[in-house]
Amino acid sequence: MAAGTGLLVITDLTVGGMTCAACVRRVEKRLGRLDGVTATVNLATGTARVSHPPGTEVPALVAAVEGAGYSAALSEPPEPREEGERQEPDAGAEEARRNAERLLLTALPAVPVLVLSMVPDWQFRNWQWLCFALAAPVALWGAWPFHVRAVRGLRHATATMDTLVSLGVLASFSWSVYALFLGGAGEPGMTMPFTLLPAASDGRAHLYLEAAVGVPLFVMTGRYLEARARRGTGAALRSLARLAVKEVAVREDGGERLVPIEELGVGQVFVVRPGERVATDGQVAEGSSAVDLALVTGESEPVEVGPGSPVVGGAVNAGGLLLVRATAVGADTRLARITRMVTDAQAGKARAQRLADSVSGVFVPVVLSLAVTALGFWLGAGADPQAAVTASVAVLVVACPCALGLATPTALMAATGRGAQLGVLVGGPRTLEGLRHVDTVVLDKTGTLTTGHMAVARFTAVTDGPGREAVLRLAGAVEQGSEHPLGRAVVSYARSAAPDRPLPEVSDFTAEAGRGVRGRVAGRLVEVVAPGGELPEPLGEALRTAENAGHTPVLVRVDGEPRAVVQVGDVVRSGSYRAVERLRRLGVEPVLATGDREAPARSVASDLGIEVVHARCTPEGKAALVRRLREDGRRVAMVGDGVNDAAALAGSDLGIAMGSGTDVAIGAADVTLVRGDIGALADAVRLARRTLGTIRVNLVWAFGYNVVTVPLALVGLLNPMLAAVAMSVSSLLVVGNSLRLRAWQPSPVRSRRR
Repeated sequence: MAAGTGLLVITDLTVGGMTCAACVRRVEKRLGRLDGVTATVNLATGTARVSHPPGTEVPALVAAVEGAGYSAALSEPPEPREEGERQEPDAGAEEARRNAERLLLTALPAVPVLVLSMVPDWQFRNWQWLCFALAAPVALWGAWPFHVRAVRGLRHATATMDTLVSLGVLASFSWSVYALFLGGAGEPGMTMPFTLLPAASDGRAHLYLEAAVGVPLFVMTGRYLEARARRGTGAALRSLARLAVKEVAVREDGGERLVPIEELGVGQVFVVRPGERVATDGQVAEGSSAVDLALVTGESEPVEVGPGSPVVGGAVNAGGLLLVRATAVGADTRLARITRMVTDAQAGKARAQRLADSVSGVFVPVVLSLAVTALGFWLGAGADPQAAVTASVAVLVVACPCALGLATPTALMAATGRGAQLGVLVGGPRTLEGLRHVDTVVLDKTGTLTTGHMAVARFTAVTDGPGREAVLRLAGAVEQGSEHPLGRAVVSYARSAAPDRPLPEVSDFTAEAGRGVRGRVAGRLVEVVAPGGELPEPLGEALRTAENAGHTPVLVRVDGEPRAVVQVGDVVRSGSYRAVERLRRLGVEPVLATGDREAPARSVASDLGIEVVHARCTPEGKAALVRRLREDGRRVAMVGDGVNDAAALAGSDLGIAMGSGTDVAIGAADVTLVRGDIGALADAVRLARRTLGTIRVNLVWAFGYNVVTVPLALVGLLNPMLAAVAMSVSSLLVVGNSLRLRAWQPSPVRSRRR
């Protein structure tokens, strides 16, 4: 899969054979040797994201990876499938099946060896020879993948975790062969006590067959469980893939034709029946229904749509039959953009992980040197040879760069997947780091804190007239003939007040430009006009309130008498107040910057409790404001939805776009709030802090594990078999800690960050 970015091309490769952070480092370095090529390799997903000049062909990239000793192929996007449809096994699933079979066939002979070696009372006459016969296929065939990868790395002058495991298994098995045939351990009636710590020699060489079978068994078990756990962190991408449909019913000449989704073009009309998914982004041409956007934008409640309403590909039609005209197809759809953003985010690396990768590049050679040093030191100090072998093998086995390689990608996969479910798309680990440190957020008003379209903010009626509801229905009825945005807002408000009752018919309708509309409704003359002259209370107070708030007031007269004042304007989103308050509690200062007039800007700021307001801001002014705040030492996030916000979004430490905004704004942003809800911003900040906290814990564990266990192995205080268990458990703990992010739930913040 490839995409262009300016003068560079981004290509995703699937890399096989990687087992630890040292493998990641090796592949990145080999790809980096090509002119103009940089690569980021993800151990958790087994992929490499390669940035290269257009003239660099994919075969050259594949050859570079293969030159490092690994397999590579061009990545393909996950195939969509309908719910309940059986999916054909892919190469990854086939490899997982083979690994499971090898694990089972390895465990069958390995378990008796472990039991007999660990329970002296069960050691019958010549038990050691039975163990040798069972251990030989495990050490050779069961551990064969480790040996193959170790030899492959040796051919390319590199060492990985497989090198350590292979050497540990061969050393343990070779010593046991020596002990059986030359060291006296093969004598009938020989018994061997099992201790957690290496024991002194009793004159006969001890066997290490339990280490020879235990090391590959526990490492293979750990990697099998680890792979299953890692698959859980990638659930977001698989869920997104399942949202795509493969066929669509196109309406042509009054009939329908079923075509593959790839053949659907912009402008074509397709059918969406109740219960079906919308095939692609479009606009409703006919019909009305409720669509479920939960899996696309995170909105929990179905959204009502009708003719002219936009719909998103992947949404589920929960009501009636819809005819939809396609407005975007293929890679241009919102679902495709979401998938790309999640994929891009999971491919990156946090600053701490980049440090860990640098360490892992020299980690394995250092461990090999320590193992040789331990063997030489113990032998030179006159220690028993088997104690020296024990210490050396334990050092080889216990050292684990796997956890280092998994610390960041597993957490990122879990967090970005969870964020996508909540309607928050992040651009990668650097974005998460930026979110965590943001202390100031510059908020656009129109379309961000407000709905971005005209709506009735307040309806005030006199108390001695026909009544509030009756006047509202009369005003809505006469405005049905108007195409003005103010009229449409009044009609929408009147209909929503009584959705089950149609508005009355209007006759003798006339509209005067700049003045208003009039008509007869149920025998009454109804006028909706610009206010003028003296008005009775409470209409006069409503007029003054509208002027202070920057709203547009219109007067409703019935039979010549003023009966109501309607305030129309861009109204504040329902969740904006809670969102701003949550940001403030997180220690983030809100700043309002808008191109609107002073009065509506101050009104919105007052409603939301925002103290710093910049009105009549041009696009250049917003960018300059962001620049000044950054020069003052602030870590600034900019939230916007329009073309006029793009420069400020790009110039901020962190650009955050509303998912309902323009493509220009979304393209300039680092974070996209898919469902267009500013309340998701606080969730994004908290998720970022939790994710980076998880990554830090993972890396502390990965480093700390080696700091503790390697010295224990060097001084002979760690049994090789227990070393294998510890090594496997370390990776499982890292993955398990990351998986906790999948269950993260947004909740109100109770205390301000210090």
